[in-house]
Amino acid sequence: MDLVDLSAVANRRAAPLSYEVRIQWMEGSLSGVDVLRRSALVYPTQGRSKPAKSIGCNGLAPRLETSKQKMRNLKLIVSYDGTDFAGWQVQPEAATVQGTLASAIGRVTGENVLPQGSGRTDAGVHALGQVVSFATESPIPAANFVVALNDVLPAAVRVLSAEEMPAEFHARKSARAKTYRYRISRGAICSPFLARYVWHFPYPLEERAMADAAGFVVGERDFTSFAAVDPERSKGFHHEGHQVTLRNLEQFNVRTIFSSTWEREGEEFVYTVRGSGFLHHMVRNLVGTFILVGKKTLTVEDMTRILGERDRSAAGATAPASGLCLIGVEY
Repeated sequence: MDLVDLSAVANRRAAPLSYEVRIQWMEGSLSGVDVLRRSALVYPTQGRSKPAKSIGCNGLAPRLETSKQKMRNLKLIVSYDGTDFAGWQVQPEAATVQGTLASAIGRVTGENVLPQGSGRTDAGVHALGQVVSFATESPIPAANFVVALNDVLPAAVRVLSAEEMPAEFHARKSARAKTYRYRISRGAICSPFLARYVWHFPYPLEERAMADAAGFVVGERDFTSFAAVDPERSKGFHHEGHQVTLRNLEQFNVRTIFSSTWEREGEEFVYTVRGSGFLHHMVRNLVGTFILVGKKTLTVEDMTRILGERDRSAAGATAPASGLCLIGVEY
């Protein structure tokens, strides 16, 4: 047999020969930007002396295989501008970061994959170092995923790195600590080039008092007062395989904060918090409460009372999403 027609091989019910489909990934250059050119090579497995035919794939990875590839577990570090996304978690008829990544991975590997993030950022929240994991049978080298995915992702989402991990690694379940930053613009005028990434608050604040209040949340504490109220949770829900009800909700809402600080950076007042994990809206609710301390509506000592009440209504309003960014995740 001479040159092999790929479609004929795929559709033939009873072929006299079996074939291997191998993927070759060749680096090229286009206008100074490295891109991946993909081609499938079809080889007859019985003795044939003539070369195989190279068939272009038009940017989509082929999925024709005769033997199951080894399942691999990949870890990505992803950065994104969350302004135009309805959050991380995939939602019907809404643009989400998870859905966008899943679509890009599908285009590159031909697989139906739902990548798992270290946490579910809300609509409008950004990330500099979101960690993502997913399983794949694709033979593409891990490093090449960075170029391949960025080639098809929108400009608001960038893959910074990719590496192969042990099978037991999970972006969320394996995480040991996360760091968030919340930026408040204190100047009279907020630049339009900055507005998407800060909360513009030019009004008087006692910044020293806010910095003192931040220290009151350090340690292992019940953060129920700073968790978003979800009516569905009153019925009970599952978390990591465990049933959570109103009786054990207190234990579920316990988190450890390793550091919590406010610092002046030019015209910005920046809150940085590092902890074992965070509840829904927790960081933004903390910021909203610190603002009340800065406005002298609350005292620094009120932080202890609010934590003890374990009641969302005792704390301040939720700060806008634009100022919040996931900085990094530790394992």
